[in-house]
Amino acid sequence: MNEIIVKDDIIIEDLIYEIRGKQVMLDSDLANLYDVETKRINEAVKNNPDKFPERFSWILTEEEWIFLRSKISTLENHGKGRHRKYLPRVFTEQGVAMLATILKSRVASSISIAIMDAFVFMRHYLNENKDIYLTLNNINNKLTIHDDKLKLLFSKFEENKINEIYFSGQIYDAFSKIKDILKEAKKDIIIIDAYADKVVLDIIKDIKVNITLIVKTKTLLTSLDINRYNSQYNNLTIKYNDSFHDRYFILDNNKIYHCGTSINRIGSKTFSINIIEDKPVKELLLKEVKRIIG
Repeated sequence: MNEIIVKDDIIIEDLIYEIRGKQVMLDSDLANLYDVETKRINEAVKNNPDKFPERFSWILTEEEWIFLRSKISTLENHGKGRHRKYLPRVFTEQGVAMLATILKSRVASSISIAIMDAFVFMRHYLNENKDIYLTLNNINNKLTIHDDKLKLLFSKFEENKINEIYFSGQIYDAFSKIKDILKEAKKDIIIIDAYADKVVLDIIKDIKVNITLIVKTKTLLTSLDINRYNSQYNNLTIKYNDSFHDRYFILDNNKIYHCGTSINRIGSKTFSINIIEDKPVKELLLKEVKRIIG
C-alpha cells in the first residue's frame, strides 16, 4: 500500500487506530507531528469546547487505552507520551481538521493535509479489502471460540487429575485438601476408613450433605460419639464392615478418591491422595459399597 510519510519517516497510517468504530489519532502523536507539546493539543480542546463535540474528540477509557496500547506496542519509536500519567485524548478526522484551524501555523496546515489524505487513504484501503478483513475476523472469532473450549477442557482435566503427596508434618495442608474434596459433594458422601475416629467427625461437621461412614466392626468411634454428633448435625450413618483395608472418599456415587492413610493418621507419615478414573475399577468398587450399604 502507498504509505503517506511525513517527518522522521513516520508513516501516518501507522498512527491511525479504530476505537468505537471510528478511525482516530492520539493527542501525543498529533503533538509529535505538529511539533508541539501534548498539553498544547489538549489546551486547544479545553479552550474551545464547542468546537470539539464528542464525535470529534474524546478521552479514552482505561479499557480502551489498555486495548490500544496492545496494538501500538511495536510503534514505541513513534510519537510521544506512550508512558503517561493521564488517559489520552483521541481525535477523529473531523477533530484533526478542527484542531488545524486553531493551531494556525504553516506546519500545522501542511501536516493536516497529509493527515486528511491518510484518513481518506485508510478508508479506501479498508473498503477495498473489507472481504479480507471480514474473513480474518471470522477466523479470529473461530480461534477464540476454540481457545475458550480448550481452556474449559484443560480446566476440567486439571480438576479431575488429582495426584498429590503429603509428607510427614504436613498436617494442615492434608486436612485442608480432604475438606476441599469432601465439599465437592452435592448430595452425599461415602467415607471408607476402617480406623476412623472423632477426627472424622470434626472434618464432616460443617459439610451439609448426607454422609455414610464405613468402619471396621471394632471401631474407634463409640456409640456415645456417634449419638452426640447426630443429636446436633443429624447427617451421619455408620456401616460396619471388616473387608476394607484402603481408604476411599466417594462423592455423589460417582467421583472416587483414594486416600493412602486413615484420616486420624494424617501428618504422621508420607501418603498420597489420588482420584480413581478407571471406569471398571470404579464400577466394581461402587457395586461392593452398594452391597454393604444395602
